Amino acid sequence: MVERSGPRVPHTLAVPDALEDDASSQDSATDEEDVALSSSLPATFTHLREISPLASWTVSTSKPGCGVPALLSPSTASFWQSDGPQPHLLNIHFFKLVAIVKLRVYLDFELDESYTPTKMSFAAGMGEYDLVEFGEWKGEQPKGWVEVGLDGCGGGELDGEGVLKCMCLQVRVLENHQNGKDTHLRGVQIFSRDERVKAPRGKGENGNVEVGEDGYAGLEEPDWMGEPELR
Repeated sequence: MVERSGPRVPHTLAVPDALEDDASSQDSATDEEDVALSSSLPATFTHLREISPLASWTVSTSKPGCGVPALLSPSTASFWQSDGPQPHLLNIHFFKLVAIVKLRVYLDFELDESYTPTKMSFAAGMGEYDLVEFGEWKGEQPKGWVEVGLDGCGGGELDGEGVLKCMCLQVRVLENHQNGKDTHLRGVQIFSRDERVKAPRGKGENGNVEVGEDGYAGLEEPDWMGEPELR
């Protein structure tokens, strides 16, 4: 006869308040650092607008809890982890034609080691079945945001930089450090020109981008100067 008992009450150890405060302060500091690291933008990005939330994101494979929501998290502590053979694919679908002026990926070799990509390619088109490769990246032990060049993508130029016009964008992870099988991507950001803000004013005597008193590198366009709206 099997005797059933009630639920067990876990035995807890008393932790001094000072240790708890130190641990909580360290955790909160780490979280704030991660969020600040992922959300901070260079001054030259002031006239740009991130359009990543406007797209539908899918991945070829993923570990439970490490899929698209983790990749789109504002904290670089979370990541997409693949779960299958290479190449690992990230597909980004927009509902209309967009003009991309900046594309960057967050990698961290110190945290990911053999999961860190060392070779990626990028393709774009109007759909998943007419993609054309426009760029490739190779690197060893990256840490931080890696910008993808858009020169010669056929979308013209804006402020002296290439423009990519597409509805579908694909990131392909081809190789990892030490021939690792699966990969980690900690962030992907896509930027388009913000028509409400003018381009940067230029560089000052010290070589830095001039920023106005309002914190913007460009002038914000008043509402009355925008396109008329039919109501």
